[in-house]
Amino acid sequence: MSKLTSQTNPAAPDWPSSKMAWYAVAVLFVAYTISFADRLILSLLIQPIKLDLNLSDTKVSLLHGLAFAIFYTIMGIPIGRLADRYSRRAIIASGIAVWSLMTALCGLARGYWQLFSARVGVGVGEAALSPAAYSMIADLFPPQKLGRALSVYTTGAFVGAGLAFIIGGAVIQSVTSSPEITIPVIGTVRSWQAAFFVVGLPGIIVAALMFTVKEPIRRLSNHAGITESPETAIPLSRVLSYISSRWRIYGAHFLGFSLLGIVSNAIFAWTPAYLIRSFGLTVGQSGLAVGIIILIFCTSGIMTGGWLSDHLVRKGRPDGAMRAGIVAAIGCVPFALLMPLMTTLTWALVFYCPLLFFASFGFGAAAAALQQITPNRLRAVVSACYLFLLNLIAIGLGPTLTALITDYVFGYDGAVGNSIGIISAVSGLLGAIVLWLGLKPFRAEAALQFEAEGSKQDS
Repeated sequence: MSKLTSQTNPAAPDWPSSKMAWYAVAVLFVAYTISFADRLILSLLIQPIKLDLNLSDTKVSLLHGLAFAIFYTIMGIPIGRLADRYSRRAIIASGIAVWSLMTALCGLARGYWQLFSARVGVGVGEAALSPAAYSMIADLFPPQKLGRALSVYTTGAFVGAGLAFIIGGAVIQSVTSSPEITIPVIGTVRSWQAAFFVVGLPGIIVAALMFTVKEPIRRLSNHAGITESPETAIPLSRVLSYISSRWRIYGAHFLGFSLLGIVSNAIFAWTPAYLIRSFGLTVGQSGLAVGIIILIFCTSGIMTGGWLSDHLVRKGRPDGAMRAGIVAAIGCVPFALLMPLMTTLTWALVFYCPLLFFASFGFGAAAAALQQITPNRLRAVVSACYLFLLNLIAIGLGPTLTALITDYVFGYDGAVGNSIGIISAVSGLLGAIVLWLGLKPFRAEAALQFEAEGSKQDS
């Protein structure tokens, strides 16, 4: 991989054409969608994997959470720093190829630890996508259009999750109609193993598609007396020092939104199993139901939360983003407590709609909050640190804590709905408290940043 030499400054005369820029976003959006299909496929295969490998819910949860999260979180920051110096297109394409092949490799697993290792590989590959994608998009769109472009890409997380459940459920339902399937070269495999091949291998096409996207010119700038250069980067020690000096603000933000992330990850991981165990749905039916709810209510939730954050700021509340997070966390609690009490499928799904709406409500505001209180030159790495903690806690703990309650508190698989409700309610309540504790220092810091920005514009 060769180091890029075509660097420019903010005075670079021409931005890429709108067609080229939105084509790149479209391909990245597809890649994000594929990543969630490969990430969440395990949620739809819990029952056959449990039976074939004789696993508890807790062991399955480690496959879904910890195995994926370990290197997904650890590799995010170093890959992000590589993306500041080398071809982002090549990094993303390599990541897609790796996670797609590792998803397919899950289909060759004959035991628990082989499957665990393959899931670790999926996490390593997916860690290459977002850091490089954010950087590419920032060089494709001028500032006045950047928010819209990033919103399209970010919303792809929930669109991808919804489509993963809908399409993945239908594919798995078709593949798993017979216990075993014979595949040329590979031989006879269990139907759940074949599902990993079906979902994983098409990603190779998307990896190749990335090379139809042109690597944009980097638009570097001077800020706060620091000359940006692909050869240098702000030392991580300086970033950590800045964060630690404002630990009340960043601590509340990082931990509060991470607790909110536990809610969505617990729901994504275990809702298909809950619908199958409690209401007798098939894999295809549960995937369709969950996918539609995610597509409608998660995408509308994150957009509404972003609107509320902007609205509060325009009304003179510089802490609007944190307040939107508090609304999200509190909003989860009543629906999480009531959902498992429903005795019919219809009512269970009715309560899932607002639960998922509020579970996603705060994450657009979370990103906005970081931009409001962090100097421009530190934003990317501070965001990477936030994503590190968010993914480690939300992905690493959400599925496993739910499974631990099912296995060791209730003691039977059919109680997974109660476990989802407990984890979601407790995490939402704790998240609201933590965000509230950070509200006053955040408000003061945001007001200072807004005043500084206003002074720059006035001058």
